[in-house]
Amino acid sequence: MPLSATALLTASLAFSSAAFAQEQIVTLAQVGPTTGPIAYVGKDLQNGANMAVEELNTKGLKIGGKKIKFVLMTEDDGGDPKQGTAVAQKLVDAKVQGVIGHLQSGTSIPASKIYYDAGIPQISPGTTNPKYTLQGYNTAFRVVANDGQLAGALGRYAVQTLHARNIAVIDDRTAYGQGLAQEFSKRAKAAGANIVSTQYTNDKATDFSAILTAIKAKKPDVIFFGGLDAGAGPMLRQMKQLGITAKMMGGDAICTTELPKLAGDALSDDQVICAEAGGVPDAGRPALDAFKTAFKARYGHEVVIYAAYAYDALMTMVDAMQKANSTDPKMYLPALAKINHKGVTGTIAFDAHGDMKNATLTLYTYKAGQRTIIGVTK
Repeated sequence: MPLSATALLTASLAFSSAAFAQEQIVTLAQVGPTTGPIAYVGKDLQNGANMAVEELNTKGLKIGGKKIKFVLMTEDDGGDPKQGTAVAQKLVDAKVQGVIGHLQSGTSIPASKIYYDAGIPQISPGTTNPKYTLQGYNTAFRVVANDGQLAGALGRYAVQTLHARNIAVIDDRTAYGQGLAQEFSKRAKAAGANIVSTQYTNDKATDFSAILTAIKAKKPDVIFFGGLDAGAGPMLRQMKQLGITAKMMGGDAICTTELPKLAGDALSDDQVICAEAGGVPDAGRPALDAFKTAFKARYGHEVVIYAAYAYDALMTMVDAMQKANSTDPKMYLPALAKINHKGVTGTIAFDAHGDMKNATLTLYTYKAGQRTIIGVTK
């Protein structure tokens, strides 16, 4: 005898409820500055993490016997330590199961204590200050090299390749800029250079005429800037106005596709040498290039700098969940600590501190307004 409409509806609802009960929502958070002078870098992170979630949700993953649906909770920390800790507490209260972020050392470091106290794993796709992973928090990881590694490569390049003897250093007094500038000064001096001037600014400044005038009198071969591309662009313009021909060097925060727009015609070929705290040798280029192609197709523009690292950070976290067969942070955290994940930015594995094992760095310059690889090193 055929079922009545009511019986059919009841059966359908029961089936839907059973199917829904078997699906588990896993909420991961991504945090970075999506307002302020480097909002485009924060958005780059967000887009990379979002690509990972979209890809994972097409795979129908099962963990602990349940089909998983990943939800990405995105938050803006404004690049501000106070806002960063407020966001971290909000995410803890929301009971997220993992955090991809923060970007800057100044936000990641204070936020890491909050995540540690809550037992929530945090993978930063851009934090480079060594302190971040030296606080004894077993929940803090990063998928890029730290300032010591990055500054060492830049210091050696300045002395051995550029043959710089006199170097001026400027830092923006953020945890990122100050840490990188101090490490660079130490490594450059060890390689044989003289630090002829050390100057300070802040991460909101755009007028550097006074400190550049003071530096010009020292006749440096290189000016090292521990800061962001939002400051490096105007600084290059003012260097040109003052007739300073020294090369600029800096870390990953100036090593972006936005720098040519910010510097305009002040960015001449080989004027800037910068290092990205990651990268892959030639053998790994196809996977990274494929990601960049997919990213451009998805968002209509090139990767700014960190999207692939945010993508890999999220994929690494989920890989740990699969290996632990659990989405519970306290259950998958041990698997994360000993992970060996093949990502688009290379193999991701962590040491006892949460730093990358065998971290690579990519040195870049700019030619005809385009970022150009000099080489990949360790």
